[in-house]
Amino acid sequence: MVRKNVTAQYPDVQPELAPRTRGVIGLFEENCTVCMLCARECPDWCIYIDSHKETVPPAAPGGRERQRNVLDRFAIDFALCMYCGICIEVCPFDALFWSPEFEYAETDIRELTHERDKLREWMWTVPAPPALDAAAEEPKEVAAARRTADKLRQAEGPADGKAEGPAGEETP
Repeated sequence: MVRKNVTAQYPDVQPELAPRTRGVIGLFEENCTVCMLCARECPDWCIYIDSHKETVPPAAPGGRERQRNVLDRFAIDFALCMYCGICIEVCPFDALFWSPEFEYAETDIRELTHERDKLREWMWTVPAPPALDAAAEEPKEVAAARRTADKLRQAEGPADGKAEGPAGEETP
């Protein structure tokens, strides 16, 4: 009541969005393995995926041929989507991301189904992840790898033939 009201001059002036704004879902197609987890876990069944299998020749002579899924169609019906983010959370290959884009209104509800080309365009508007907190605890995987590397280094001993004393000083 004490502050002056300010009218937002949208669309001339774009609003400042929070860093974790949920606008639309962007698709990083190169990471998609067509595992279908996003479509299966979606409570609204608004993700449509079509694919086919291709045979990949062996990597080495005498090897066997492999089968690989190839993405044909990836579409999201934003008229049905409730923006819960389950599809993004369950994607094991980081192919789906939140984009802060929010200007995708259509005059016809049937045009709110966006195909992979449009989803790929939105991928490039996804902000970079925030920097890690310097005071945060080191992840347990990194700590375990570091301990293993330190043990291996100690087992090999110094490379120049000098042994280290208890305080880390070199002894002849």
